[in-house]
Amino acid sequence: MIRVLLVQDTYLLRAALAAFLGREPDLEVLSASWEHAAATSWARWPDVCVVDMDSPDAAGPRGLRELSARCCAGDGTSVLLALATAERPGPLRRAYEEGALGYLSKNASPDQLVEGIRRVAKGERYIDESLGYGFLEAAEIPLTRRELSVLSLAAEGSSIGEIARSLHLSNGTVRNYLASITRKTGARNRVDAIRISRGAGWV
Repeated sequence: MIRVLLVQDTYLLRAALAAFLGREPDLEVLSASWEHAAATSWARWPDVCVVDMDSPDAAGPRGLRELSARCCAGDGTSVLLALATAERPGPLRRAYEEGALGYLSKNASPDQLVEGIRRVAKGERYIDESLGYGFLEAAEIPLTRRELSVLSLAAEGSSIGEIARSLHLSNGTVRNYLASITRKTGARNRVDAIRISRGAGWV
């Protein structure tokens, strides 16, 4: 039996997918929003975590990194299958950086989802070929992980001082990061950099 944790914030979609997957005789399905995903995984250790990467919470403090640390830490007991879209390379890159084993387009068929779960449960890499362009775009994201952290906090409305305290940086260093971000994204200012980055799914 493969224990699956389905992480999706929209309740109706989450319930429908869980019901579909639950009809498979070899799948035991739990589901949760991103807010409750880590706690759910702690209570019932899954073999596969199927995660919707387009949720803003996937990049938040209770997002993919915490879930990966709790139940998908590369020790062979649990693996990530990321649901993403080629048009938003940022979530694909985050999934890759956290060691996801599988990548499936959100436009794929339900049968492909079942196949992907079974493949990654065996420890096999599974990549939807329709995400190829998205991976090329993800490889060309111009911002470093630290810059993305700074930009994510700025996008949430944090001031320079708040960003500095949160990331244990000086105010001057945060200003330098924001200037670098603006330059690398070709933006006119910080607000424009946030708009560009959100459109690409980087934050």
